Amino acid sequence: MIVYNVTTKVDHSIAVLWLNWMKQEHIPEIIATGCFTHATILHMIETDETDGLTYAVQYHAESKALYNRYIKDFATALSNKATSKWGNKYIAFRSVLQIVN
Repeated sequence: MIVYNVTTKVDHSIAVLWLNWMKQEHIPEIIATGCFTHATILHMIETDETDGLTYAVQYHAESKALYNRYIKDFATALSNKATSKWGNKYIAFRSVLQIVN
């Protein structure tokens, strides 16, 4: 199992709207690609929230091939859509992890 982790710092001015958008639109669009089985939203606590709230969204893929398909076929368009909507009110970084149990 591969976990595609997207950590995002969200400006206070859009935090509620952004979280609702993630839950209602963005995450469902990503899951609808068929590359991930599910996603989990986490709010990072014990962090400096002066500049905004920090969230991590973890998308679970059954294989590296499915993750690679997402990156190749869908990631750019969905990332651009987020940037068009929220502009510079957020910053995100991504990491890929493998579950080893």
